Amino acid sequence: MSNQHFVSPDLIRQGFSRAMSDMYREEVPLYGTLMALVAQVNAQVLEQQPAIARHLQHSGELQRLDLERHGAIRVGSAAELATLARLFAVMGMQPVGYYDLTPAGVPVHSTAFRAVHEEALHVSPFRVFTSLLRLELIDNPELRRFAEQVLAQRSIFTPKALELIEQAHAQGGLDEHDTQRFIQEALETFRWHHHATVTAAQYASLSAQHRLIADVVAFKGPHINHLTPRTLDIDEVQRLMPEHGITPKAVIEGPPRRACPILLRQTSFKALEERVAFTDQDLPQGSHSARFGEIEQRGAALTPKGRALYDRLLNAARDALGDFPSESNAQRYNQLMQAHFDEFPDNHDAMREQGLAYFRYFVSDAGLAARHQPQRPTTLSALLAAGHLRAEPLVYEDFLPVSAAGIFQSNLGDDSQSHYAAHSNRQAFETALGRATLDELQLYAQTQQRSLEQCAASLGLPAL
Repeated sequence: MSNQHFVSPDLIRQGFSRAMSDMYREEVPLYGTLMALVAQVNAQVLEQQPAIARHLQHSGELQRLDLERHGAIRVGSAAELATLARLFAVMGMQPVGYYDLTPAGVPVHSTAFRAVHEEALHVSPFRVFTSLLRLELIDNPELRRFAEQVLAQRSIFTPKALELIEQAHAQGGLDEHDTQRFIQEALETFRWHHHATVTAAQYASLSAQHRLIADVVAFKGPHINHLTPRTLDIDEVQRLMPEHGITPKAVIEGPPRRACPILLRQTSFKALEERVAFTDQDLPQGSHSARFGEIEQRGAALTPKGRALYDRLLNAARDALGDFPSESNAQRYNQLMQAHFDEFPDNHDAMREQGLAYFRYFVSDAGLAARHQPQRPTTLSALLAAGHLRAEPLVYEDFLPVSAAGIFQSNLGDDSQSHYAAHSNRQAFETALGRATLDELQLYAQTQQRSLEQCAASLGLPAL
């Protein structure tokens, strides 16, 4: 069948992201306030720091900045996860990375559905951090069986959404009409529901085991629990949040503030207490907290060497703190992070020369003008030194398990921390998913290599 009339998966993803943002703004008005604050701070950074504006323009990130979002959902069964994978595939999103959050006391393991090619990411960098509840970690057999029964009885997808997912996979895509219908039907999976699917007593039992378990099991669907815009200065957003009626969490997750950001920094406001009607109530008499607002600042993607250094420094700072970062020790934690991360080079040239981060390379006008000169430079280092090539760090598109757990714990309450003896179970997760997750480091390496090949071709060189 000809696919000339099919909408690009990247444009479906872009449309879905915008529709999700509109829905969440209606459901959680503080999200709209947060979006306005982030836009204000980003505009100030671009005006006051022209070097950052130039970098974003050269790397193509400026065009995607306002589109940038990540969401997070939690599902309860292998069947739900497998169908979500097929739904996201319609939008050109693949599962990247495996994250085990059980060491931090959160009974889930996760992946991030996102686009994987740099051109697709420029159209829409929308990503969804998707967690699967590990029911085997519920230590009460009776409660575990109950949770399994409740999950088995629900369908988190509308019949039309399932039909369109199958149609897209069978035909190889969706036309404009079916795309609009797909977006609207898919949104229903992520919508908030004020009516629980369990009694108040059953909810209390699930919540006593872990508040996240109640969040996953006790409702009709996995309701998107946050949408996250990208800021260029997360410290400034954190400072301004209280002035806009938003109380931020005490500690920004991820690396400390740097001149050259790396990986991912995240903060959030506390989860909202929302009225809920349980099945033994006619009117909403109970409450549930799950949905919150989050902001992120993305930096350079690190190589295995850079990631090993990051992990070592982070672990050293946390070991020195000797406790879970919280309001009571936030200042000391920030000081420890700054002190330990002095060891990590804070300029792009040093990061590139030491092999700590991935970069994308571009041919400059000077390089194009000199490509026929007999004495022109031909090695990567010489081309960079001569200004014939420009290197821009690749944006980190993924997540950090320690940071994700910190955000979860902040919004679930510090008293919800648990300790699980179970080990990571990537094989079980990928079996539920129906496929292997992709290695994010390989994706960054491939993007970097593609850019080198494109530069070599433009300069008439055999390789770089």
